[in-house]
Amino acid sequence: MHGLLLFFLQLGVIIVAARALGAACKRIQQPRVVGEMIAGILLGPSFLGWLAPDLWAALFPPASLGALQALSQTGLLLFMFLIGLELSPKLLRGRGHAALLTSHASIIAPFMLGSILALYLYPRYSDDGVSFAGFALFMGAAMSVTAFPVLARILTERNLLRTKLGAVTIACAAVDDVSAWCLLAGVVVIVRATGGGEALAFTLVGSAVYVAAMLWLVRPAVARLETYYHNRGRLTQDVVAVALLLLLASAWATEWLGIHALFGAFLMGAVMPKEHGFVHELTQRFEDVTLVLLLPLFFAFTGLRTQLGLLEGAGPWLDCALVIAVAVAGKLGGSAVAARASGLSWREAGALGVLMNTRGLMELVILSIGLDLGVISPIVFVMMVLMALVTTFMTTPLLEWIYPAALIRKETIGEGDPADADGPAVLIPVALPSSGPELLAMAQAIAPAAGSRLYAVHCRRPDDEDPLDADAAPAHDALRPLLEAAAAGGAVVRPMTFVSQRFAEDVTEVARVKGARLIVLGWHKPVISQSILGGAVYEVMRRARGDVAVYVGRRPPPWRRVLVPFTGGPHDLAALELAGRIASRDPAVSLTVLQVVAPGRTASESAQAAAGLVAAMDPARVTPRLVDGEAPVDVALEELQRTPYDLVVIGATEAWELEPRLLGATHERLAAQPVSMLIVRRGEPAAVAPKVAAAA
Repeated sequence: MHGLLLFFLQLGVIIVAARALGAACKRIQQPRVVGEMIAGILLGPSFLGWLAPDLWAALFPPASLGALQALSQTGLLLFMFLIGLELSPKLLRGRGHAALLTSHASIIAPFMLGSILALYLYPRYSDDGVSFAGFALFMGAAMSVTAFPVLARILTERNLLRTKLGAVTIACAAVDDVSAWCLLAGVVVIVRATGGGEALAFTLVGSAVYVAAMLWLVRPAVARLETYYHNRGRLTQDVVAVALLLLLASAWATEWLGIHALFGAFLMGAVMPKEHGFVHELTQRFEDVTLVLLLPLFFAFTGLRTQLGLLEGAGPWLDCALVIAVAVAGKLGGSAVAARASGLSWREAGALGVLMNTRGLMELVILSIGLDLGVISPIVFVMMVLMALVTTFMTTPLLEWIYPAALIRKETIGEGDPADADGPAVLIPVALPSSGPELLAMAQAIAPAAGSRLYAVHCRRPDDEDPLDADAAPAHDALRPLLEAAAAGGAVVRPMTFVSQRFAEDVTEVARVKGARLIVLGWHKPVISQSILGGAVYEVMRRARGDVAVYVGRRPPPWRRVLVPFTGGPHDLAALELAGRIASRDPAVSLTVLQVVAPGRTASESAQAAAGLVAAMDPARVTPRLVDGEAPVDVALEELQRTPYDLVVIGATEAWELEPRLLGATHERLAAQPVSMLIVRRGEPAAVAPKVAAAA
């Protein structure tokens, strides 16, 4: 196959495998990087080469690997630049004794254990071409690393970023990153200094001059980029080009000095301006192409160098298990003990140790450097790659065991306010800021009581969080229009914003904790399901114990003409109750109750209950109508075509054909009408907390 065609095919296969396995790991609550690491190994000789050797040889011939290696190294340079860019002095500021002690222990303990382990591994898996000092120092440095990006993502996804535990962990990981890379730089200098004392002196003196120049000359100079960014109000292509040139120059300098190009990329990122807007935009420019295209190439190239077949027999596998055990004992154990000694609880200390034990991509970067330099043999490389994979994979289940998500959710949400006995609660989930005021108006119109407590909640995606802002309180930006509307109307709304990966589960849990008898949420068309009640909306309805009202806003308030189609059942009764509240709180509202009864059938218990509700309303503003019809949807459509209504309040009853369906939208004839809708589903009455029920 033509070289360029083969290269494109390789890129496609690698990206598909990385994204697919990354998504699969996300579904089992594992970091995406675990799946991408596994994808790299599966594409290598250990799996694809064993399962289909001819296909593997045709897909990854040795002559084609040069381009993959060059592009993967470019990706590593950009990745290390991003890591340095994320490191900020404010991550370390004010962290106190706990962060200082734990960060030192999380480096010293694994470094010492790794160096001691080298006494056992060196005679078995190394040779005279590598000095024992270089091998031992490298093993210690490789054991000491923590995957800062993966750790920050886990903290964000589990809503731990702005807790005391999250703050200490981020600070420790930042110190670990800097310390581990400084240690590794020293190891590389020692290993590469084969030209005698002059070469070593050149590297040491040159490195000192380089670091001093970066800190006292380059850093003040690049600070002007921040000023330029503020003057322009955006990140221009010229600034991006300057950043790239500085990155390449720094990487070239460290490679020329005999350290490694990756150190230059890392330090260039570390000295860049740390103003949030500048860092955020610059990261966005580089991040997508680096994470989606270039890093999967590195994983694939690492997988091509990982030959599990080298671990032949029980001995090497037992030694691999020993490497993993030492890595866990040093990093997890050392961090946890130090954190407990610094004043954290055992639960917090254990969680911190588990998080610090995450190695991820950073470990693979260090191992690739060691293999390229010849410090470690291919078999030790395989053992350490498996160690990186295992320690990263074990983080999530161990963290869930020590610090369960339910406990974190409880701490994030709280157990209710002192005003809980003052009235029933209404929960208003807000996805889009623009929908907030209208949802508030609907919630106030249908709340169980005039004094109901109103909670507005916005679930942020993990990608919206920034570890650099770990000190900042969670912003209620998405809730601001709703809160401004509430303040203008004299209403009190309690805002809550937190990170969520499971919207329906978290929303219903907030409703349970706050004793909410009603959830009022907006509607957004699902991507696959054609039903108006599909996707997350359906999940909330299915999980919620209280009533759920889904508002489809097509005509803004006030709603003067309101229609309630009715066939019977608890959901239609709930819709009639909510419509009655709208009418009772606004004297300008006229309410039409359209009861559809099949010919020859008698009134059901729910129809009798509906008649009781209608009788209790103001007869001057309520028009009950009884219509015979076999097709309730057709009757309702005829009524909508005859009279211009502002709002239809309807139960999530099967007769109205609103239930979720995978394909086809013919069942949505009623929902497709150009009128605002409120679709109501009755919850479980027994699920309402006694004190809330009494208050209502």
